[in-house]
Amino acid sequence: MKEINEIDMDRIIEMAWEDRTPFEAIELQFKISEKDIIKLMRTKLKKSSFKLWRKRVHSRISHKHLHKRNPDITRFKCTRQRIISNNKISKR
Repeated sequence: MKEINEIDMDRIIEMAWEDRTPFEAIELQFKISEKDIIKLMRTKLKKSSFKLWRKRVHSRISHKHLHKRNPDITRFKCTRQRIISNNKISKR
């Protein structure tokens, strides 16, 4: 896994927790695979938080993978999210 700065790490964790953000979106933006996202979550979260996250991801597998997603689900964009440029999301 490549070296990730704190700001990007926080954003990756935030995106991984979001139910409707697929792993492919994280990989596209940060060049980090699903396997590496799981490793990151395992090391950065408390054990109980990691278990809760894995349970959530497993129950929402159809949302977390684009190829398994219902085509009727449109891209979710938070109203607080600013314009995306150069695959980096501006923070407040």
